[in-house]
Amino acid sequence: MTSTTDANTDTPGATDVPGASGTYGELRAQLATLTTEAFRPELAEIDRLSTEEIARIMNGEDATVPAAVAERLPQIAAAIDATAERMARGGRLIYAGAGTAGRLGVLDASECPPTFNTDPAEVVGLIAGGPSAMVTAVEGAEDSKELAAADLDALKLTADDTVVGISASGRTPYAIGAVEHARAQGALTIGLSCNADSALAAAAEHGLEVVTGPELLTGSTRLKAGTAQKLVLNMISTVTMIRLGKTYGNLMVDVRASNEKLRARSRHIVSLATGASDTAIEAALAATDGEVKNAILVILGQVDGPTAARLLTETDGHLRAALAAVRTT
Repeated sequence: MTSTTDANTDTPGATDVPGASGTYGELRAQLATLTTEAFRPELAEIDRLSTEEIARIMNGEDATVPAAVAERLPQIAAAIDATAERMARGGRLIYAGAGTAGRLGVLDASECPPTFNTDPAEVVGLIAGGPSAMVTAVEGAEDSKELAAADLDALKLTADDTVVGISASGRTPYAIGAVEHARAQGALTIGLSCNADSALAAAAEHGLEVVTGPELLTGSTRLKAGTAQKLVLNMISTVTMIRLGKTYGNLMVDVRASNEKLRARSRHIVSLATGASDTAIEAALAATDGEVKNAILVILGQVDGPTAARLLTETDGHLRAALAAVRTT
């Protein structure tokens, strides 16, 4: 869940606060070391500014996020290549996080089937507390490493899978527990956080620390940290799918046409890829049960629907490889 501001009070004597346990005091001290929790005195009176002034400040803050992501591109690329290698062997991409981080993982996973025609079981989002936590916070769920291990066990984790632990602070037990459990099972692990020297990055094979700095609202990591996580998750899923042959150039040739908009987009994609007439496009889609990639191969390779399906199966769904196979026969 998104952090609160009490990490920013002075930590000396924190354990002496009436009603505060030693654990609570230790946690306050730990959170106070995180840049995502830092207090910004220059914004202490932001509520007295005009709406446009606040919006302008917030926009300026958001503009710094892509640069923070850019600093980690080599590490992100290495993690993506490793993920694609596992998925090419039949592995899954599994996101695990709590609160905002967990919701972002579920969001990215849920968008893969319509965009890349993946099976819903291929890219999975786990959020601490289960599906209900998408809309209602489940108190205490993020504090359990054991819950993360149980959630992964329910998926029957394999060594071909990739588990991405997501946590702005980099200290969320659920995300760390998911990475630790997955690594022990031989799965590939990625730890995405927004603080340097995080426990999550240390636990993972690939630590991605995108340091976005203090938030506009102290500790509200749904802001810059959330934006950074969304950008990185977009990269992980999108570039992995490109590596797996789910696109042809920058065209979504594996798009699943499940509504009128997507059916129109399917025809537009076939048109962009082939330059064929509307009549030829309709005929190709009819011959391939509406599969965009197959229809493109029918037109460009001048083959029938069953042949297109066979060639794509033989080339693991890579359209360029299937076209090359046609041209060499």
